[in-house]
Amino acid sequence: MPENREAPDILSPEFAADPYAAYRVLRDDFPLLYHEATGSYVVSRYEDVERAFKDPVFTTDNYGWQLEPVHGRTILQMSGREHAVRRALVAPAFRGTTLEESFRPVIERNAAELIDAFRGAGSADLVADFATRFPVNVIVDLLGLDRADHDRFHRWYTAIIGFLGNLAQDPDVTEAGLRTRDEFAGYLLPIIRERRARPGQDLLSSLCAAEIDGTRMSDEDVKAFCSLLLTAGGETTDKAISSLVHNLLRNPEQLAAVRADRSLIAPAFAETLRHSPPVHMIMRQAAEDVTIGGGQVPKGATVTCLIGAAGRDERRYRDPDAFDLHRTDLATTTAFSAAADHLAFALGRHFCVGALLARAEVEVGVGQLLDALPDLRVAPGAAPRERGVYTRGLDALPVRFAPIPSPRSAAPGSACTRG
Repeated sequence: MPENREAPDILSPEFAADPYAAYRVLRDDFPLLYHEATGSYVVSRYEDVERAFKDPVFTTDNYGWQLEPVHGRTILQMSGREHAVRRALVAPAFRGTTLEESFRPVIERNAAELIDAFRGAGSADLVADFATRFPVNVIVDLLGLDRADHDRFHRWYTAIIGFLGNLAQDPDVTEAGLRTRDEFAGYLLPIIRERRARPGQDLLSSLCAAEIDGTRMSDEDVKAFCSLLLTAGGETTDKAISSLVHNLLRNPEQLAAVRADRSLIAPAFAETLRHSPPVHMIMRQAAEDVTIGGGQVPKGATVTCLIGAAGRDERRYRDPDAFDLHRTDLATTTAFSAAADHLAFALGRHFCVGALLARAEVEVGVGQLLDALPDLRVAPGAAPRERGVYTRGLDALPVRFAPIPSPRSAAPGSACTRG
């Protein structure tokens, strides 16, 4: 450990303002750091974060205290056959035919409705007017819930994300997260019982009916998964879309390339997940004493994996602070599978089950924005800023464009998602 350099504090205001400078110091001088305030061991180099996601000695037992209090017990904290069966129950809905034939039309409709609401105005905040609403509306529609409850869903997932990222242990944030658990259960459990009695064609009905080797999910299992889906699917896709668009607007040549070839949206998304990921930290727990980052982590200790630091590791990526959708050291063909070589979806058996849903949402959402707003640009004088520590994204993205009335503006209910 360097004698003359002080380790960055991941809870400091300076870190929150610019974690990337601190990440560099951590990677170079403190590849394994015990952070006393959080009681965790921090790893920041790509090879160490990758190992923490893949090596079974690093478990997800930490989710027992980190996630279960607000979500209930989810597949993220399961292992062995229990995890394999639960994942097999939910995974088919998020890939292949179901994703393309059932989910994509819902995604396309929601993107179009939101864009129609502002495309004639000539200006918008792509965070508040689009990115924040889009993935939540999609998930609510897929589950067959009442879209009029959008603001309630958004408040719930914001409170849960706050609980998960409450590294400073603010009691008000903790209380809000626990209150949300009870409110969400009170809302969803009666609907789950109704869908079991009268199933429909929605995702919630499918989750209730899914069966593997005689095993079905309990009402509590379904509720916990929906809570996880709403939070992880809403927060991460929300931040990824606004960050991706901002990255393109800051790199006009790459924006022009994506406008000319929409198949480049997926590589641009993969590069955003490396360069400016929505989730900057994921925790694991050591099942035994283990050596990592040049030091020792004791059995039972929490390991904080800095995804945001690993994605900028110059030991792994060339010119890592530059956004480059054409880079050759990031595999885009496998970026949305468990073989990904970015770390934003984790890796190994707990690779994000909704990765392909996120890809579909981003491809559709960004593609429709570019179609509808051909001269999209950052508003004059605007300086979009990233906010957050555990999750991180733009606080606002004010943009300007030539106002173009929606071809659907005269259709009844064309802006129904605004309610």
